[in-house]
Amino acid sequence: MKIYLTAIIKAKEEYRAEVLEVLQNMVNETRKEEANELYSLHQSMDDKNHFVFYEIWKSTEGLENHNQQAYIKAFGNLVDEKLQEKPQIYITKII
Repeated sequence: MKIYLTAIIKAKEEYRAEVLEVLQNMVNETRKEEANELYSLHQSMDDKNHFVFYEIWKSTEGLENHNQQAYIKAFGNLVDEKLQEKPQIYITKII
């Protein structure tokens, strides 16, 4: 079963450029993963510190493997200090 994931990330203003660089690296690396069908990064037009990922995964196992990658763990290291809050993650299915 495919997994549809939306993640909302809110960078602190002073760290926006650094967070964006890490997010863009995640895009570049994740798109190489076999289990990934779509991985797109969006930036809010109203607040440049807000980013949204929209993702489609072939399977739960593929998403779990993705979450173990070094570039995802590097993002995890930013959360407490450089984000306004923990990312909001929505895992959904088409109904």
